[in-house]
Amino acid sequence: MPSLREISPFLLSLLLATLFHLSHGDVGTSAHYRPPYLPTACYGNSPSQFPSSNMFAAAGEGIWDNGAACGRQYLVRCISAAVPRTCRPDQIIQVRIVDRAQTSRSRPSSNGATVVLSSTAFGSIADPSARLINVEFQQV
Repeated sequence: MPSLREISPFLLSLLLATLFHLSHGDVGTSAHYRPPYLPTACYGNSPSQFPSSNMFAAAGEGIWDNGAACGRQYLVRCISAAVPRTCRPDQIIQVRIVDRAQTSRSRPSSNGATVVLSSTAFGSIADPSARLINVEFQQV
């Protein structure tokens, strides 16, 4: 039978592995914005650019990529905020980039965010009264 000293490193490793899951996305911040959403930097005045679910976003400068972000899809989840219990647990949304946050017609709730979500998208993962949240996001 193995001694406690031999088992301890294994148990410690197992415990740490269960406490911390591996992340496959990037971490950034998210703000939100409200209508009017048109025109957008990606598709101008075309209302057909918006998904019927209203799950869309404006790209912050970190992901804008000189306009290459237009049309990209991201999975986004709230991981924390300044106020406890702001995030809606276990909620992950998929959004489409339709605009550039820096030039969007409607101003974001907070400047400098990685991604600025539509009010519908933001409210799906966090308390809508929050100005800024920390998110994990991954391009699909």
